[in-house]
Amino acid sequence: MYARAAAATTAALLGAGALALPSTAAAQTPADARVAHKSGTSLAHKDPTVVAHRGASAYAPENTLAAIDKAAWMGFRWVENDVQRTKDGVLVIVHDDNLKRTTNVEEVFPDRAPWKVKDFTAAEIAKLDAGSWFGEKYEGARVPTLTQYMNRVSRNHQSLVLEIKKPELYPGIEKDTLRVLRKTGWLDHHHVKNKLVVQSFSADSVKKVHALRPDVKTGFLGTPAAADLPTYAEFSDQINSTHTSISADYVSAIHRLKGAHGKRLEIFTWTVDEAAAARRAAGFGVDGIITNKPDVVRQALRD
Repeated sequence: MYARAAAATTAALLGAGALALPSTAAAQTPADARVAHKSGTSLAHKDPTVVAHRGASAYAPENTLAAIDKAAWMGFRWVENDVQRTKDGVLVIVHDDNLKRTTNVEEVFPDRAPWKVKDFTAAEIAKLDAGSWFGEKYEGARVPTLTQYMNRVSRNHQSLVLEIKKPELYPGIEKDTLRVLRKTGWLDHHHVKNKLVVQSFSADSVKKVHALRPDVKTGFLGTPAAADLPTYAEFSDQINSTHTSISADYVSAIHRLKGAHGKRLEIFTWTVDEAAAARRAAGFGVDGIITNKPDVVRQALRD
């Protein structure tokens, strides 16, 4: 998830002028957060949900089955992933829009630069090693398809924040994603109500998911200006912002609104890997913390 992409989608939604970040965000300190939390400026409630970013990606190769298995082994129920589409229309779990960083694609297909996900078939991607870059222990790990991934999340009794990545590259990916979720049993009442969030940096993509399946919980990735939050609340249940861009006042502004399903608008913040940052975000009253190091965040919240 990248802040630059969030700014682009925000501008596209609301016109040529980019939205300003809340002015109080950068000035907040951990002490500010504690004072705000005690005074009620930020809504005090249960500890935030800890979400393992791309699985427990500090400890296993990101977006692989090994990463979500590691999160499950560590005791974390919620995981996050990134979905893109292959040349032949198969949805796969990978963050970057090319395969260079997390696979051996340059070795296997040396003449296929720039190695974009959309230029490879699912069968070709299935040949790639997506684990060796992280460590010898994970040699042979593969890029999972969304179907494989959902089956493993189900087996692990986990819940999912699913990010539709770069939807501008994959027209119709929202419908494709929902189709796979339906086929793997993830669009029944239980899963939709308790175990699934679909998010994107693209406001248009979030709108499409909401239009296609109004019952599915959705999140917009970014930090819109507080004055513009009601616009996003029309089609989102969450505003999911970088932890460095938020403040106690901003979290309170989110919580004062109702999201697309008539419930309090939520905020999940990312990517929080340090104890001090986790305590700061929790002090603001965020609903969820997305992290590569879920154990560090869990311990910080306990402390």
